[in-house]
Amino acid sequence: MKRTVTPIRPASRRWRPQPIAVGAIALACLVAGLLYIAVQVRALYSDHFQQQYASLVMEAVARADNALDAASLLKRMPPPKRPTPGGIDSQYRQALDELDTRVTELDALIGSSPIPAPRLPQADATAKNLDDLRQSLAATADYWRMRRDAISTDVRRRTLRVASVLAVLTVVVTGALLAALVVVARRHRRLAGLTHQFRHAAQHDAMTGLPNRQQLLARLDRIAARRIPVPCALLYIDLDGFKQVNDTFGHSIGDDFLIALALRFRQSLRPGDLVARMGGDEFAVLVTDFGGDAELVSIATRLMNCVGATDAHLGLGLVRASVGIATWPDRVADPRLLVAAADGAMYQVKRHGKNGYAFAIPPAPPAPHA
Repeated sequence: MKRTVTPIRPASRRWRPQPIAVGAIALACLVAGLLYIAVQVRALYSDHFQQQYASLVMEAVARADNALDAASLLKRMPPPKRPTPGGIDSQYRQALDELDTRVTELDALIGSSPIPAPRLPQADATAKNLDDLRQSLAATADYWRMRRDAISTDVRRRTLRVASVLAVLTVVVTGALLAALVVVARRHRRLAGLTHQFRHAAQHDAMTGLPNRQQLLARLDRIAARRIPVPCALLYIDLDGFKQVNDTFGHSIGDDFLIALALRFRQSLRPGDLVARMGGDEFAVLVTDFGGDAELVSIATRLMNCVGATDAHLGLGLVRASVGIATWPDRVADPRLLVAAADGAMYQVKRHGKNGYAFAIPPAPPAPHA
């Protein structure tokens, strides 16, 4: 019986917006939108000009209609029995001249239209064609009224489009900015986490998780920089017989021993004390706010017991500890010299049989001048 093997599809990577890509898309949308708005605004200016021009033509048609009404009224009046200067005939001729002027102005205005438009069908104002002229003016008024209404509708549509595009651009740009801010915030948080990890790795031992030599020395520098001195002590611990553990049982057992011992050290010390791995099988404990040498002896004894308990727990029977103790300011003049002083005291213990503790000997006072 054949077994069907379903091919494993690679997990699809989730697309995450990149700040540069988001900015480029937003910029492209912004440029396209602004170009569209510029075209529409230019068209709006043109429509506004045409709208004003149509209003001028309508005003000219109205003036021509008024002149035509005046001429038609004088034409219907009966002639006087005795012609007098300035009478009806003279007024009628003046009205025809005024009408001819208005019609000529209207025809010239139509001829100057920015967009081609039909000319005035009847542009000759005489007594025989007043009715034809009235029809021509009415047709012209209807045409330009429709044209003005059409332009007004187009202006409203273009204004609505511009407003819609502005609203869309606002949403797009705001969304792009928010997306870019989110991406930058995520990257900043990730970089802050990595920075914290790197800083922690630079100041801690990778195997045991204890502070390393660098952090201990930095703590001593801060103590030395204080204006008001705070007494402190350093206990330097070296494991006796640890090399034999690595040679006999292997480095993995040695690593397990160091990890277990570091945990016991942390549990046996106060929260304010600092225990650091100086490298290899050497540790250091920085103690502040202690009562005196008796309390330091008690701490050194606890540390030695931690080493013995770890050795017994792993069933080795090989490892013990030598502890050197240096204090500031009574035994060491500078807190930054505590490591060297405690290390020297520790080697005194090793020279005298190991598995014990010793205090750093204070320097001899200067001899008095003769």
